[in-house]
Amino acid sequence: HKKGEHLILTGDFNTAHQPIDLKNAKENKNTSGFLPEEREWVDAYLRHGFVDAFRQLYPEKVQYTWWTTRLNARQRGIGWRLDYFLVSEALMSRVRDVVIHDGVMGSDHCPVELVLD
Repeated sequence: HKKGEHLILTGDFNTAHQPIDLKNAKENKNTSGFLPEEREWVDAYLRHGFVDAFRQLYPEKVQYTWWTTRLNARQRGIGWRLDYFLVSEALMSRVRDVVIHDGVMGSDHCPVELVLD
């Protein structure tokens, strides 16, 4: 993309980018969704002028957007952050919040919200 453009890439990336983005990083190091080559795919976007809006605003916050439907994972807090808003660096100054609505049921994912001014 061109420098200065306001772009948003959003959706289910099926990848937990950093260890903070899933409950059991060590146990899942060889699991699809946390493989080095999948994480590198997200890194490539970040190297090319995109920002993970949630992680930029909340560098230490542990919050998930997906839980397996097995083993009562959601109730036990065993989840992954797979849903992202990657925004162009030029747009990041207009991002006011990223809200993960983890209390909303009805799917194995929860809604995520990007708040812009």
